[in-house]
Amino acid sequence: MSVQSHPSSLPNTASAAEASRRDELLRLILEPKQTQRPLNATWNAIVTIVAREIMRSLRDKALIIFSVIVPFLLIAGLEGPLQSNFGQAAGYSLTGFAATGMLAMTLYQYTLQGILSLVEDRENDFTQELLIAPVSRYALIFGKILGASLVALVQGLLVLLLGVFFFDFPLSPLGLLFLLPVALLICFSGGALGVLLISLFSSQRSANQVIPMLVFPQFFLAGSFAPMRNLPWYLDLLSKITPMRYAVDLLRNVVYSGQPEYGQVVLEAPWINLAIVCALTLACLIAGTLLFVRSERER
Repeated sequence: MSVQSHPSSLPNTASAAEASRRDELLRLILEPKQTQRPLNATWNAIVTIVAREIMRSLRDKALIIFSVIVPFLLIAGLEGPLQSNFGQAAGYSLTGFAATGMLAMTLYQYTLQGILSLVEDRENDFTQELLIAPVSRYALIFGKILGASLVALVQGLLVLLLGVFFFDFPLSPLGLLFLLPVALLICFSGGALGVLLISLFSSQRSANQVIPMLVFPQFFLAGSFAPMRNLPWYLDLLSKITPMRYAVDLLRNVVYSGQPEYGQVVLEAPWINLAIVCALTLACLIAGTLLFVRSERER
């Protein structure tokens, strides 16, 4: 008598593979070698979390494809008509202006979105198991932000290449020298804000509904696509309290350095933008980590 196998009885190979990878990651973090010093165990945990974030992103093919298509469509669709009609009056390339804003926005946004996976990990009790590891809580959050930042840097590189070859992206030798450290700082700024935001929500559903509503207006108030000069007082106030504004302007401080249109494009001096971005990053990182760890302990 033959036994017929039902599809419902077959194991979910994708879930099993994900569970296996998660268990392996936890084993590497929770069971460090006895000969490891505390510092080595901390870096081992950071590297392991970073590797996990990179592997998760590499498996998401749709994310890689849309990270190229969406910036191209936004710059061409939004700034193309503006350049044709107002580019000469502006005195500089509006498509190049939008390309620099898109680069900063990509670094900031994709790192923040990478941090949102902590909410999913929380619902799987993965973060709860991480928090009992003999590793600093700040090291775990740092590893998460670093992994998301490296993924965002790769996506930012794709946007940079699009800007250079298609959208008059301004780049001088001096700008190229400082572009990488500034890009990394912008990634950490977005990641720190992400940690603070997810600490305020208890479920992935609420986070996915509310956080985009908080982040999306920043794309326009930060001046990613349009210059933020001569605004009504209420829009000027909203723009000045937008964290992404200073990250976008700091990137333009770098890429437009030595360019004749520098004074028309940037809003603040480099040291002002740098100080504000660093202060916001540190404040969000400390407050977000403390709130996130406390919320996990109260579960």
